[in-house]
Amino acid sequence: MTKPRSIAVAVTGASGAIYALRTIAALLETGTQLEIVYSDYGRRLLMDELGRDAKPDKLIDLLVARYGDGVRRGTFVQHNNNDHGAPIASGSHPCDAMVIVPCSMKTLAGVAHGLSRSLIERAADVMLKEKRRLVLVPRETPMSLPELRNMVAAAEAGAMILPAMPAFYQQPKTIDDLADFIAGKILNALGFEQTLFPPWKG
Repeated sequence: MTKPRSIAVAVTGASGAIYALRTIAALLETGTQLEIVYSDYGRRLLMDELGRDAKPDKLIDLLVARYGDGVRRGTFVQHNNNDHGAPIASGSHPCDAMVIVPCSMKTLAGVAHGLSRSLIERAADVMLKEKRRLVLVPRETPMSLPELRNMVAAAEAGAMILPAMPAFYQQPKTIDDLADFIAGKILNALGFEQTLFPPWKG
């Protein structure tokens, strides 16, 4: 039996909680094992944008209510962002890839410069040093020159920069359609097949 893939998902304080939630749901639907970490503002973001019930301790209820029982095909654990002793802080831990969605400019800067001030930054640094896939999903506009330079630095270190810029060729009708597009792009970047949006036909 093939062992499920293990993916780390970090949620930080940039706007775009729906992108995080849809990505988590889509990965769970594939049977993936997730290791989820929230920054302090990432926790606040969930409730500010998705409602007061969008709390980490109620995550599975929220996912099932929005996306159905298919999310139960996967499993997840949640880590404290201050726990530098968590498994994903070590390169010996078998975590296949990581996505930070949404990725705040503060977190981007920390990743780009290898600061490892939090578990999120340390886990991202582990991905880079171990040459594993790290996907950063910034959601900021307009961008300052330091932010653009940090993106270049992160990309030069090996990260993939995947801005939360949904397309419209698929003729989205709802906000959920836009979230599906970004989550689908993230799954593709992590090496998963996805059916959240149709491929461009030309």
